[in-house]
Amino acid sequence: MSILRTVVRGVGSYLPAEILTNADLVKIVDTSDEWIVERTGIHARHRAAPGEYTSDLAVHAGRAALEHAGVDPSDIDLVVVATATPDHTFPSTATEVQARLGIQHGFAYDIQAVCSGFVYALATVDAQLKAGMARRALVIGAETFSRILDWTDRTTCVLFGDGAGAVVVEAVESDGLVTDRGILASSLRSDGRHRDKLWVDGGPSTTQTAGHLRMEGKEVFKHAVTNLADVIEVLFAETGLTGADIDWFVPHQANRRIIDATGRKLGISPDKVVMTVQDHGNTSAASIPLALDVAVKDGRVKRGDMVMLEAMGGGFTWGAVLLRW
Repeated sequence: MSILRTVVRGVGSYLPAEILTNADLVKIVDTSDEWIVERTGIHARHRAAPGEYTSDLAVHAGRAALEHAGVDPSDIDLVVVATATPDHTFPSTATEVQARLGIQHGFAYDIQAVCSGFVYALATVDAQLKAGMARRALVIGAETFSRILDWTDRTTCVLFGDGAGAVVVEAVESDGLVTDRGILASSLRSDGRHRDKLWVDGGPSTTQTAGHLRMEGKEVFKHAVTNLADVIEVLFAETGLTGADIDWFVPHQANRRIIDATGRKLGISPDKVVMTVQDHGNTSAASIPLALDVAVKDGRVKRGDMVMLEAMGGGFTWGAVLLRW
């Protein structure tokens, strides 16, 4: 039976020029390189320059993805930006990106699911392309988390970085088999009972400020490993695949210990895990497309490979997407 599949045509990314190493952070907050690396695996992260906004990062990543796909902006009829750090309360950052890329048709919107944002965006766009609402989309994860960090809180400010990643996706007629290229299955979840374990203590309606990120690290770790494994098992059950069938596991780059524990629980070999958290830190919604871009450009992820994407973020939100490259 012929069906529509959402196929990735190109990837791109952008990182701000400034690099903050662990040694730099020692000068800012009471911490050490050993403390950070042991608990997170992070060695460095990027920080946006003054006057450099989330939309700037998103535009750079979007252009790179369009170039890699060999697609003109006029061929894009949907722009989605996953971000928890938009330029403004409104309009959406996606409409800013749409305008700056010269796209004057179709539609654009933001998705806010924090670190799960890119997975949520990709799953949502997949449904919209299959429904015929658009044919080709630019999906971007972009964040400037440095703007919502409390730089006196060593438990959070060492974790996060700024960056953006993007993919160009297109609806393609396929056979409806697991051998098809494109998104084979996706699953999204949330549980608002855990909002106070990872949240920002501000907002337009409450404090009229952006606020600062707050986190209960041990609780997040505990829920992340269980939640992510469960949602991925849903995709395995739906497709009949197992961890052994995965060529590349591209998780949200939050913490090396979470990534390692999730891979072990799912039976995915460590040499199949794409890891960039050491160089980028946690870039929230940008982390998966950033990691994808690295793995595609260095030749690891190749056409026909089975790729699993997964993430968990504040809320809690979590989800996974299984696709053949």
